Amino acid sequence: MMRMMMRLLITAVAPLLAAGSALAADLPQPPPPQAPATYLPVAAPVYNWGGIYFGVNGGYGFGTSKWTDPNNPSGLTNTRDFDVSGGLVGATAGANYQTDAFVFGVEGDFDASWIHGTTSSAFCGSVGLAAVSCETKNTWLSTIRARAGYAFDRVLVYGTGGIAFGNIEAGIGGNFDNTAKVGWTAGAGVEVALADNWTARLEYLYIDLQNGSCISTGDCGVDAPLTTVSDSVAFSTSLVRLGLNFKFR
Repeated sequence: MMRMMMRLLITAVAPLLAAGSALAADLPQPPPPQAPATYLPVAAPVYNWGGIYFGVNGGYGFGTSKWTDPNNPSGLTNTRDFDVSGGLVGATAGANYQTDAFVFGVEGDFDASWIHGTTSSAFCGSVGLAAVSCETKNTWLSTIRARAGYAFDRVLVYGTGGIAFGNIEAGIGGNFDNTAKVGWTAGAGVEVALADNWTARLEYLYIDLQNGSCISTGDCGVDAPLTTVSDSVAFSTSLVRLGLNFKFR
């Protein structure tokens, strides 16, 4: 009797278990576990040197001048080179174009200058009993230059060269003839991006102007036979300048 009841119970439960297994197989299965995402750091953006910029600059100039006159009554034909030096300050404007790490541009500047020097050579003569000196002064300089450089992200190393303009004042005893001259310039520098729109630079330029002249008797003395004067005045200078620029992106 007992065995019969067990058989009946198993016979009744078996279909229910089979139905439950089939129902479980039909239910949607959870997705397999995902591997953890790999972290990729975001690369910092490379600085872009392209754009138009304006700025200020200031520094120091040092170089040489020489007066030459084959008809000088002293018997000397020139003063030999003598030192000139002084400060300068001014404004800068330019534009850059960048391709890969190469940067090309054009730049212009205008500086007020206090570069000057004197020599007491016998070439300069005397006025009465008072000895006088030949003096050369430069009161303004301007350049228009091409620039080409290589950018190490926020640091730009460049070379530059072009046309220079400036004046040469020459005289003895505090009186001067003033001539504006054209010349050439070349140099190099390094510029650093301080922020997105601000850069600072250290720059060296060499400037060589065409010879000026001192031809006024009252300013430049006299020549043999003591009627006219015609002094040629050479002027060249090296500039070391600091600059601060604002760049429009």
